[in-house]
Order: sequence, then C-alpha cells, then structure tokens
Amino acid sequence: MQKIQTQGVHHITLIGADRQTSIDFWEGVLGMPFVFEQPNLDVATESHLYFDPGDGRLITVFTREDRAIDPTPNPEGIGNLHHIAFTVSRATYTQVKTRLDERGIRHSGEIDRGFMYSIYFRDPLGQLYELASYKFEPPAGVSHAEVLFEAHKLRSERGDYAIGDGHLADAIEILTQRTTRSLTADRSPKNPYKVPVRLWDND
Repeated sequence: MQKIQTQGVHHITLIGADRQTSIDFWEGVLGMPFVFEQPNLDVATESHLYFDPGDGRLITVFTREDRAIDPTPNPEGIGNLHHIAFTVSRATYTQVKTRLDERGIRHSGEIDRGFMYSIYFRDPLGQLYELASYKFEPPAGVSHAEVLFEAHKLRSERGDYAIGDGHLADAIEILTQRTTRSLTADRSPKNPYKVPVRLWDND
C-alpha cells in the first residue's frame, strides 16, 4: 500500500454569510484580491468566491444572501478547525496591531513564538486567524520547513524547551554548508582578528 503524497495546500473553503461581508473581510481587511466567482456547483442557492492569499493558492468562501452574520467564536472541539495562519512580511507585521485597532477589531497583541511573531483575531463570523512573520529567511533553495526541521533536531539534542534564535541561526549555517559548495576544505568557524579593530575612527 502506497502513500497519497501531497504537494501543498490547493485551497481552503469556508462557510460564509453574505457575499459583501466576505469581500469586505478577505479583500478589504486582509488585502487578498477577489479573483473568481461562480455558483457553488453542489448547492445552487450559494455563490462560491475565490481569493488569492498572496501565493497564488486560494481561499474560497460559500456565501448566501439570506445568511445572517453571527460573530460567536467558532467551537474549538476535537476535529474542528482552530485557526488558519497567513504569512506577512516583518514590515506588515509591525503595522497589524495599529490597523486592527483602527477598525476596532479585538486581537491578541503581538506574540513571540520563538521562530516567528504572531497576532490573532477573529473574522466577522467568529473564526480565529493568525498573521505570522518568520524571524528568519532560509538559505537559497531551502524551505522554511527544512530550517524548522533542523532547528528542532538541535533543540532536542540540547534539551531546550522551545526553538529560539540560536537554534535557527545554527540550522541555517548547517543547511548552508550542506546545500552550497566551497573551495575551502575546512569550513569550521575561524577568527581572523589578530588585533582589535576599531568600530569608529574616534574609538
């Protein structure tokens, strides 16, 4: 018996209320272009809206004009969706709190997750979302997941509670050496500073 190997998220579909609420949230708050719409091919009374979250993949929403907005937080029981996280740049992340505050949207405030920064809030229908910004950029040709895998191994070997900056920096160094070539036979750390170097001319 063989695995069914996935190659990424194709799309995520949510149950929405009316059409305009979905457009106002996904495009008007989160900036996701509204790229496609057609009837829900399984339920003729519903519309199916498609939004681009920034990587060309899709967030889709089933809407119907007679569905009322209910902001009650979605249940977090076993088997239910807890939250969906979207990537934002560091520059955008530093503005999220202010921009949510300007709309009166309650949120968690900025949270340091060790390997990323996060902020949480709910949509008008009570679903929880996270905007996340990685603390690191992986080496060229390496994914964020590979860096986290290597950092996890280092964290476990060192007996540390959670991934931190040191694990990430060391993981990036290991992956850089593994995925790039050098004419130097010995690529271990070196110290070329034989004498102290002044930082400024007036030191």
